[in-house]
This record gives sequence, C-alpha cells and structure tokens, in this order.
Amino acid sequence: MATKAFQKRYTKLEAITKATVSLKAQGISNDELAVVDGRLAQVVKTKGDLVTLQVFSGTEGIPTDAQVVFLGNPPTLKVSDELSGRFFDAYGNPIDGGPAPEGRQVQIGGPSVNPYKRKQPSQIIPTGIAGIDLNNTLVSGQKIPFFADPDQPYNNVMAQVALRADVDKIILGGMGLSNDDYLYFKHQFEAAGALEKIICFVNTTEQPPVERLLIPDMALSAAEYFAVEKNEKVLVLLTDMTLYADALSIVSNRMDQIPSKDSMPGSLYSDLAKIYEKAVQLPAGGSITIIAVTTLNDGDITHAVPDNTGYITEGQLYLRADADSGKVIIDPFRSLSRLKQLVQGKQTRKDHSQVMNASVRLYSDAQNAKTKLENGFDLSEYDLRCLDYAKAYATRILAIDVNLTLDQMLDTAWELFGTYFTKAETGIKQEFIDQYWVGK
Repeated sequence: MATKAFQKRYTKLEAITKATVSLKAQGISNDELAVVDGRLAQVVKTKGDLVTLQVFSGTEGIPTDAQVVFLGNPPTLKVSDELSGRFFDAYGNPIDGGPAPEGRQVQIGGPSVNPYKRKQPSQIIPTGIAGIDLNNTLVSGQKIPFFADPDQPYNNVMAQVALRADVDKIILGGMGLSNDDYLYFKHQFEAAGALEKIICFVNTTEQPPVERLLIPDMALSAAEYFAVEKNEKVLVLLTDMTLYADALSIVSNRMDQIPSKDSMPGSLYSDLAKIYEKAVQLPAGGSITIIAVTTLNDGDITHAVPDNTGYITEGQLYLRADADSGKVIIDPFRSLSRLKQLVQGKQTRKDHSQVMNASVRLYSDAQNAKTKLENGFDLSEYDLRCLDYAKAYATRILAIDVNLTLDQMLDTAWELFGTYFTKAETGIKQEFIDQYWVGK
C-alpha cells in the first residue's frame, strides 16, 4: 500500500449514484482501492480522466465535496501458512479474534494459470458421498457446481465435503451467509478438529452485498499460494454463486448499465469464467478444485446464472429431496461429471463403471414403474422389485448423510443387485459377476 505522502487526494465529485461516485483524476488504474469519505471503494471504470469508484458500503450521505484518497494498489491478501485455521472477511481481515497473519502481500484476482503449464486432471478426490464418488467422481483440478433449490441443505453438504474430502487444504468462500450458516460452518469445523486444514473467507447477510465480489478472489488467491508454492491439493468451496451474481447485478444496475438476460450484467459469463478457470492441475502435483453452489429459482436451470455456469464448468451436481426414502440425494439423472472417466477404473476398482451404469439404469426402471403406477397401469413383478430397489438404493447409497468409502459403495451396490435382481438383469460383464456377485 502506498505511503500517505504519495497518495492521491481529491475533494470534488462529478456524480453520485446509489453505489458509485465519479470524479476526475489522473494516473489511476483499474481495480485500484480508494477511500471515499472514510468508506472503502474500488475503481470499476476509467474513461479518459473520469474515474468511477464502486463504494462497498453504499453512497448514502456522501457529499459532493467528499475527500477521495487513492491507495495506489488493488485489493491484496497476505499469504503464508498462517492463513490455516483462520476466518476472514471480504477484505482479508480476521473475524475470529486472532491476530492479522503475516506474509507476502499478493494482488487478488490475477490471471489464471497458462494452459501450457497445466496438466490433465487425473487424481480422484473422494468425498464419502456416493452421489459424487460413485456416480459423478470428482477429479482434482475440476470445476463443478451444485445446483440446488434454496430450501435444500447445500451448506450442510458443503461442510460434509470439507470434512471428508481427501485434500491438503479446504478453502471456503461464503457469500451472503446467514449468521446461522456462518456459525454452523465454524462449529462443524471446530468440532471435527479440522481447523488446521481449513481457511474461510466470509461475507454475511448483515454486510454490504457488494463485498461478496471480493470473496472468490480472496479464496482463490489463498488457494494459489498453497497449490503453486506448496504443491498441495486444494479444494475451494464457494457458496452461493447466485448471491455473487446478484451483487454483480446491483453494481451494474446502479451504474446505469443496460442489463442482459434476467437483469444480469452482460459481462456475467466472463465474470464467472474468471473464477472457475482458476481450477487447475499443476505438473508439480498441486491442484485447485472448485465446487460452487448455484441456487435455483423454482428449479429454473435456464436462468442466466446456472445457464452460463453450465457452459463454463465440467458438469453439475443436482441436490433434490427423494420422496420414496425421505432423504436428500444427489440426483443421478441430472448430475454429470465430465471428467469422471479419467479416474474410474484407473484409480478405482475395475468394476466401478459397470456398477455405476447398472445402478442408474435400474433406478431409471424404477422411475418408469412409478410413472406406470401413477397412471393406473398394472405393475409387473420386475416393476415391484425395481421400486423396492430404488428405495434401498436412495437410502443406503445416494443419500447425502451416508458416508462410505468408494469400495464400500461398490460392495453395497453388489449387495442390492443380489437382493433384488438376477445376474442377467444387471447387464454387468460376466467377469465382474464372477468376482463380486453377492446372493443366489
């Protein structure tokens, strides 16, 4: 940060909107931080010598002769091993009562890793959740969102993934969290004794929505330190990207920009891509994997946020309530990991793909049987077995509260096959039938 002697100071504002102020100033760079009438702000637009600043806490009460002090640098984060186990706000300031960490100051929001220096993802990240590990295996360096309705327990799933994932560091970026959600994460991590591998950057509902825009960059700057400099496997959890996009919309609307689809800014795709493209597998062994929650409005995946997200990421995970089992599951039909084939059968058991395909196909047969039942058709004996299987499959494997190793998931699936079906009905290769079949 520049010393006070060299900070540029101005006292005449040209214009004030609900979120921004504009003034004439020279030698100012994009993203540079400033203090406007005592409030932190950031340069969001320069045109000639006219500079527009986004005021994070809003512009209410700022006079036209307010003092503007440019700080000479964009937002930064001090990175070091001292970040581990700590909770920070959107500016990188501690909120856990501990001291400010020491370290090297780095600019947040920098460029993604050069594609030439990337390696193809090839390491499985087990989470203990079958909807991920069995059906949509997560690979290090992958970027994948959770699509969920607002009433789904997605933050609960995020906490479970954080505590179960076999990685070196977990970095949580919480945007628009309620205080209850913030305390839930904090208590879960403390109770599990896992704080030493977890770093959290949090913006709550009580804080200005515009501050959410800093959270992903803060989280990913910390992730880059541990992945690039420490060669660690880092999992970044971002929740909720819809609230992040809402903050983008607030700023663009208040700057009188013409909105695009669903009142979102025209830059939404590139704003989201800038975040997701930070996911990377590095040749030296470090990696950044990103799982991000995108909440849906009445299940609408055509909304601009999930729609753009789907073009950028490598699949998606759908949370839904299962009426038969009463459990919340990861929907096997609407979920997809486009990188799972890179590890299935290579770093997992040889029967993995066959078991996964058979499980989902038989679950699909159960959904067809349910449709027949709802429409008044008679059910065959096979249909009835499929319905029983579906309930057991959802309860014992798919439910998000089930915590199993991948081998246990596969063994449980074989047990269900043997209980409800004949060998021929599974359609699995004979070599795997001979090795793993349980039952008659």
